[in-house]
Amino acid sequence: MSSRPERSGAAPVLVGRDLSREYGDFLALDSLQVDLLPGQLVALVGPNGAGKTTFLTIAAGLLEPTAGTLEVEGAAAGSIGARGVVSYLPDTPVFYDDLSLGEHLEYVAALHGVSDDGARSRQLLERLGLSDWGDSLPSEFSHGMRQKASIALALVRPFSLLLADEPFDGLDPPSRDVLFQLFAEAREAGAAIVVSTHRRDVVGSADRCLALRDGKLAYDGPPDAEALAEYFELSSRPGSVLPPA
Repeated sequence: MSSRPERSGAAPVLVGRDLSREYGDFLALDSLQVDLLPGQLVALVGPNGAGKTTFLTIAAGLLEPTAGTLEVEGAAAGSIGARGVVSYLPDTPVFYDDLSLGEHLEYVAALHGVSDDGARSRQLLERLGLSDWGDSLPSEFSHGMRQKASIALALVRPFSLLLADEPFDGLDPPSRDVLFQLFAEAREAGAAIVVSTHRRDVVGSADRCLALRDGKLAYDGPPDAEALAEYFELSSRPGSVLPPA
């Protein structure tokens, strides 16, 4: 998936001002300032504990900031207006115990006004290799299948902003390729995508990188390997080490 230029003159999809979040004495986010534009793929990088998941969960409306504001298309994060245009793909998939995968997709699609008689759900299941599992409970799935099911749930509904926390982890190479394609299609339709990641292939495909360190925005710019190297947690995860500049 190739990067694309920003849409000139477009209003930001997300605006965060002086965004902070405290957990007791720990400052997880510290006066974050950020604007995201339509069509952007933004890689959110930094070591564990840098504030990446805190930022995503605030933007998704699942966590209140201690200070500052965050708006999505002019609506406060967590409001009905913002929830209507934000889709969140968490790092740990969450499902109802008693609903099949197909029922999950039907419920999410109906909740967000999708009236295509299940066409989008069937397309996603086919592309993600889950066509034969629509009647099965996600509790029966392998880790990789659960991740793909969670991706389908995030993408079956319309959105202007997709927040994805380590979405490529647990996917085999063909499934990663499909997710790149799905992201490209969402961006072409005008959505902004923020991906928390340690993967160099994801960073290399981004238009823009935001690096967090100790809750502060330490870098905001192109996916330059040398500039970003110090913000990556060099671990045993596949793809976690950036290539030489």
